[in-house]
Amino acid sequence: MPDPAFATDRKPSGLMSLSVIVSWGLSLMLSGGMTGCQKPAGPPPAAKIPEVIVAYPTREDVQEFEETTGRLVARESVEIRSRVSGYLEKAFFVDGANVQQGEPLFHIDARPYDAELARASASVAQSKARVDRLKRQEDRARKLFGTKNTTQEELDLISADRSEAEAGLDALVATQTLAELNHEYTRINSPITGRISRRLIDPGNLIIADETPLVSVMSLNPIYAYFDIDERTILRVERLIREGKILSPRDTKYEVLFALADETEFTRKGVIDFLDNHLSTTTGTLRLRATVENENLLLSPGMFIRLHVPIGKPHPAIMVPEGALGSDQGQRFVYVVNQEDEVVYRRVQIGSLKEGRRVIEEGVVATDRVIVSGLQRVRAGAKVQPKLLGEAQGSIEPATTSPPTTAPPTTAPPTTTPPVNAIPAGGKLTVDAKEPAKP
Repeated sequence: MPDPAFATDRKPSGLMSLSVIVSWGLSLMLSGGMTGCQKPAGPPPAAKIPEVIVAYPTREDVQEFEETTGRLVARESVEIRSRVSGYLEKAFFVDGANVQQGEPLFHIDARPYDAELARASASVAQSKARVDRLKRQEDRARKLFGTKNTTQEELDLISADRSEAEAGLDALVATQTLAELNHEYTRINSPITGRISRRLIDPGNLIIADETPLVSVMSLNPIYAYFDIDERTILRVERLIREGKILSPRDTKYEVLFALADETEFTRKGVIDFLDNHLSTTTGTLRLRATVENENLLLSPGMFIRLHVPIGKPHPAIMVPEGALGSDQGQRFVYVVNQEDEVVYRRVQIGSLKEGRRVIEEGVVATDRVIVSGLQRVRAGAKVQPKLLGEAQGSIEPATTSPPTTAPPTTAPPTTTPPVNAIPAGGKLTVDAKEPAKP
């Protein structure tokens, strides 16, 4: 009889062999099925040729100008001071109001000057009476001298007294005139037409002649616009004058256009009427002045303005939309489409801006197809699908400020790995191998 312990630990060898065989076959079938489910990745899709909007440059007459800044300055500006001393009695104006020439502004206590004028007038009257008496005395002396009833010495003495009295009268008349002027100066009037500032002294205060400032008045119409031009532009203008292409601003009147701080269009006009005789050694610029009409009194001294100063005469120029220009490290460029529909990078020299279009001085000709929209999708040498502006549909995209350097990456389609327990294609796998129960 077999040992019970030995019989319990022993397993049937047939079932173990069958289990090993089934496991090995299952592994082969699963590995074959997994390999069969994976499909090889296909080639990436071909990149679509970008579509761009192109336009031909336009040619038209343009006026070159230099843009600068300036300030408005009053044509006349007066700081009013009193010519006589005294106590201020009254101010007749409203601070900040517009005043006319000759309009009363201040009144100084005139009583001391009334008395001085009365004394001077009395002295003049006294001197006139003395002169009249001496004239009559001289006339009598001359008659007596004719009849030999007086001497020459007495006649000369009377004539000298009369001449001395007349000279004294002239001095007293001058004193009277000065007293009249001082009396007149007690009433201070506006010397010009313009806008007055606030008063700097109140009634009741003592005013010292020629020292105490009272108020200031500035004229408003017309008004001056002062601005500066750099040395390079001055040399350019001087060469044009030497070549006979333009006249000197000193010999003719040139209009300038300007805009105020809150304006974008240069619609206001002025006429250049002054050029300084030297350049500033500090800034290297020349000071110019234009006269501007200010009938509605909108402009005030001290306002900031932007000016367009014309340079030369109007001339034909090639222009492209401002949006077609890009910037590469400070250098302006455009993209041009050649006959093979390839993008060509062109550096350009630009000029002035007019109504959203930029003057191209060098780098583009009238027959070039310039890309005006879609710059961000192209690079030099790339193929594109050009569409002429006006025929293309949709809105125009804004241009970028720098050229693109890389193309968008291409993404490969994802691959799928079947799960480990996937069923192989072509059939079912059924394995039911159970370990026999222990006896």
